[in-house]
Amino acid sequence: MGPRIALTLTIALLVGLLVPALAAAGPEGQLTWAVHVSIAPTWFDPAETPGIITPYMFLYALHDAMLKPMPGNPQAPSLAESWSVSKDGLTYEFVLRAGAKFHTGEPVTAEDVKFSFERYKGAAAKSLKDRVAAVETPDPSRVRFRLKSAWPDFLIFYTSATGAGWIVPKKYVEKVGDDGYKKAPVGAGPYRFVSFNPGVELVMEAFETYWRKTPSIKRLVFRVVPDDSTRLAMLKRGEADIVYSVRGALGEEVARTPGLKLAAMVLPASQWLVFADQWKPGSPWADRRVRLAANLAIDRKAINQAETLGHSRLTGSMIPQDFEFAWVAPLYPYDPAQARKLLAEAGYPNGVDAGEYFVDVAYSSVGEAVVNYWKAVGIRAQVRPLERAAFFAQYREKKLRNVIASGTAAFGNAATRLEAFVHSKGIFAYGGYPDIDGLFEEQAGELDRKKREAILHKIQQLVHEKVMYAPIWELGWLNGVGPRVAESGLGLIPMHAYSAPYEDLKLKGK
Repeated sequence: MGPRIALTLTIALLVGLLVPALAAAGPEGQLTWAVHVSIAPTWFDPAETPGIITPYMFLYALHDAMLKPMPGNPQAPSLAESWSVSKDGLTYEFVLRAGAKFHTGEPVTAEDVKFSFERYKGAAAKSLKDRVAAVETPDPSRVRFRLKSAWPDFLIFYTSATGAGWIVPKKYVEKVGDDGYKKAPVGAGPYRFVSFNPGVELVMEAFETYWRKTPSIKRLVFRVVPDDSTRLAMLKRGEADIVYSVRGALGEEVARTPGLKLAAMVLPASQWLVFADQWKPGSPWADRRVRLAANLAIDRKAINQAETLGHSRLTGSMIPQDFEFAWVAPLYPYDPAQARKLLAEAGYPNGVDAGEYFVDVAYSSVGEAVVNYWKAVGIRAQVRPLERAAFFAQYREKKLRNVIASGTAAFGNAATRLEAFVHSKGIFAYGGYPDIDGLFEEQAGELDRKKREAILHKIQQLVHEKVMYAPIWELGWLNGVGPRVAESGLGLIPMHAYSAPYEDLKLKGK
């Protein structure tokens, strides 16, 4: 054998040994976020999903769903590899994916799916359970939902707008209990829980046998950093790789700093003001003229430029314009003179004490801007910021009054938003109107798509005519990305606010 042939064989042997070694290389490195809200343990449990997008920041890592929004597919097969619907629309059958496992190593079974549905108590839980006659498990790999009557929105409520289709392990939850589960959650997602230090950080590590793919990054760390300037400083120093919510001047600084990237997205994160006391006799908010004055007093364009650098989409509705069945409402103009005139007509020529303005602390600056515009026309209110978990808990428990700065970027369609916030029995509704409630019940069972769309449009028109809310915008969501990140996951899933899917994230050099 000549030296050249021997060298060739040696190289071939080395390459043959090296390729499997490279292929077998596991997840590496750490990706760190600085998040804008305090992390609540309830967000680790799909059963308590409250109809807002924040819990999905963690659900996409820790858990998996039957179907879920993914890149290129708003209802991507996940733990369910396929599903079918009977001709009469009364039966939905799901076939579970072979090989899908929880972090305990146990397989995901039909009993886990049934258990997860039955323990679900979050947004739209009553709507779901009132319409489901039975959940059957003919064998460990199949689940059958039987409905009481045909419901065209079953899939979107079950798989997108709620956490009911995100699956938890029955045996483990029964063993540790609901409180124990929040302290040490186990799911079937691409990352497993490692530790949680309240007010400080959440740590997760890659679950290397995740069915879709092995994650590229070994360790995910979510640090709680409520102060905007501190988040930006961490990004510039390399202490965080991705920072959420860098509004106004901070966003401008990210954009002009070498090595950093400003990731801007318009989300279905409609934000609006709820006049919670409009159903309370004697409250100034019970007068439509006062509610209309409050709308006309806000310079939304100026707030958009100052807070989100003009990236938000101004809107006249609390339903995102890109949602199925959305009716595009006319925008409220900025007209302070007309606002003063309406207040005088309503009996408040010298202005009105409007009470407290409750807001998620992350959007306090937006609240201050709104209240300043109101003050200029004689609507006097006081901003009351609350941490996000406390804010939504009190909102849901109907403990807030006067004005509530509401918002959500949850998945769904016009009907799912109306169900949660407009229908009188909605999880966040402080009241309602019989004509709207009647139309909502009518559309829920309407199988003709055009007729259903017409009904949903009529509901949204009534909401606008009654001036139930003061819409602000569909949020232009500004985030900062550092130089180590090859794929942040921001924007990969249409209409999703946070990094995801986590198994697709990459660091440079990986």
